Amino acid sequence: MTKARRPHRGRKDVTVVSLLLLVLATVLGTTPSSAAAADWWTPTARPAPDSGIDVTGEPFTGTDAQGKVRGFVDAHNHLMSNEAFGGRLICGKPFSAAGVADALKDCPEHYPDGTLAVFDYITHGGDGRHDPAGWPTFKDWPAYDSMTHQANYYAWVERAWRGGQRVLVNDLVTNGVICSVYFFKDRGCDEMTSIRLQAKLTYDLQAYVDKMYGGTGKGWFRVVTDSAQARQVIQQGKLAVVLGVETSEPFGCKQILDIAQCSKEDIDKGLDELYALGVRSMFLCHKLDNALCGVRFDEHGLGTAINVGQFLSTGTFWKTEKCTGPQKDNPIGDVAASKAAADLPAGTEAPRYAADARCNVRGLTGLGEYALRGLMKRKMMVEIDHMSVKATGRVLDILEAESYPGVISSHSWMDADWTERVYAVGGFVAQYMHGSKEFSAEAKRTDALRDKYGVGYGYGTDFNGIGDHPAPRGADAADKVVYPFKSADGGSVIDRQTTGQRTWDFNTDGAAHAGMIPDWIEDIRLVGGRDVVDDLLRGAESYLGTWGGTERHQAGVDLAKGASATASSAEFSLFTSYAPGRAVDGDAGTRWASDWSDDQWLRIDLGATHPVSRVTLQWERAYGKAYRIELSTDGVTWRTAWSTTAGDGGLDTARFTATPARYVRVQGVTRGTEWGYSLHEVGVHSG
Repeated sequence: MTKARRPHRGRKDVTVVSLLLLVLATVLGTTPSSAAAADWWTPTARPAPDSGIDVTGEPFTGTDAQGKVRGFVDAHNHLMSNEAFGGRLICGKPFSAAGVADALKDCPEHYPDGTLAVFDYITHGGDGRHDPAGWPTFKDWPAYDSMTHQANYYAWVERAWRGGQRVLVNDLVTNGVICSVYFFKDRGCDEMTSIRLQAKLTYDLQAYVDKMYGGTGKGWFRVVTDSAQARQVIQQGKLAVVLGVETSEPFGCKQILDIAQCSKEDIDKGLDELYALGVRSMFLCHKLDNALCGVRFDEHGLGTAINVGQFLSTGTFWKTEKCTGPQKDNPIGDVAASKAAADLPAGTEAPRYAADARCNVRGLTGLGEYALRGLMKRKMMVEIDHMSVKATGRVLDILEAESYPGVISSHSWMDADWTERVYAVGGFVAQYMHGSKEFSAEAKRTDALRDKYGVGYGYGTDFNGIGDHPAPRGADAADKVVYPFKSADGGSVIDRQTTGQRTWDFNTDGAAHAGMIPDWIEDIRLVGGRDVVDDLLRGAESYLGTWGGTERHQAGVDLAKGASATASSAEFSLFTSYAPGRAVDGDAGTRWASDWSDDQWLRIDLGATHPVSRVTLQWERAYGKAYRIELSTDGVTWRTAWSTTAGDGGLDTARFTATPARYVRVQGVTRGTEWGYSLHEVGVHSG
């Protein structure tokens, strides 16, 4: 989201008291807390000085009356992205052994007045100027519209946990192209090197918090690697932290002039490494088209900059086409009007895009499908935000065909028309951290779907992810947040949050950092009503339901593989065979093809009677627009189990009530092309 930049504010002189606090932060280090040690949620040795939490009361523990966990889900955050993009794009750290003064300081090049905060004004306009001083004054940052300053200091995340958040997905993130073109960096740009470092630092943060509570395993910040472990952590009232990956060229899978720079072996090796690091969800593509899939475009100034990066990385700009369905990718910004165009080689002109051509021509590639199935093999969840419409449709086709629930939309980066398909397969949906009015309106728009599928809701804050956050609604708003207020579960009292000399008020500061999440949720309650908050409190259970279903998934037995098949006809060729058996040989590279007329059929003999409830069809370009799935126990009497008149090719999944059958027939009614019917593979399943 792009919002107006805040006006420049002059720099305030650092006081003598401020300097003394800085010295104390370095010299004193960790000291005993003055809080009551008997409270399990209160550390016995918090560093001093440090940020306040400003929440009183015990965090809720255990489960509800139905045995389900409670709590909010931040399904998309970037705790360690200060280590990404060359290490100098996001300024400040989520924690430091040297204390808060070291953690919450600006990048060196932002001094004295932010003139060189280049990324801010490239993506947002304006001049990027700001007071760089962090601790203890925080005059200009963190702020809801500051894109390059630390918003995930550990104590702010702690406040979010104390306010009811129980799951946090830490997406390890970087972008090699942004790193390479950004003026300031203190390390190399290899994406996997950054991912490894961010994973390590997440575990280091866990140890840092544990130390405050007396030893390993005692802190509230718990990295989890399976859904059962996550449930145990949440039942204890603590925060379950899940590792994800959101990077543009994972495993080196970039493309140059449409040529993939990675192999299946690279993908397997990369997925194995990520799994060993504890990663359990990932994006296959992000921002730039890569060797795995095409992306959903960014808009406005950021989209312009990313499109330039796309060219610098791949040698090609984004390419668009008219969409074939209701889903659309985002419109692309005007490259010619952007300062980012200066990074293009001399003589290179960026394309202009037709307003009615909104879809990326690139979808899921063969390597992308291999990577997707690699995630499924490892029981990992796939993130479909940032995928192009064409790629998302193919991914959902595959997941539906395999009844695989492990799909996440974590921060409003998929077309909303996909939402029901995500829910239907067992996936989880979270909305970007929009302002309370927009968030509540979108939550209510999809409320009927959540009721239909019995699921909760999540939010994706995307803190440290180069995006804006909810702006203040004003101290004079009729339904403003009144401090102190009770947490959403009713068990804690939340007051204004103070760090150093700065106290934040949601009404006048908006969502300046992760510690303002409870305040934002209270704002949602006031604006959108209690029902929206209750759906969010059910988010932890729904997220873990998707994760647990993913872990329990078993690949179904294909009853049709290797079975006997006959057909009404088979296209003749001197060079290859299009015989009926090619559609059930387990080889996606072969196919059955019929004569070029409408009334054609393919019949499969399963060899014995089985309960059949699902048939998958992988069409070649010659697909069926209208066709039926018919079942029989004797090959003589047939009944229609499923039919469509709106086939569009690709991978179709026909689901119906389990029915005894030995014979399965695909009966073509109307062709979708001038050719006949052609199927690479037909699968038949009992469940």
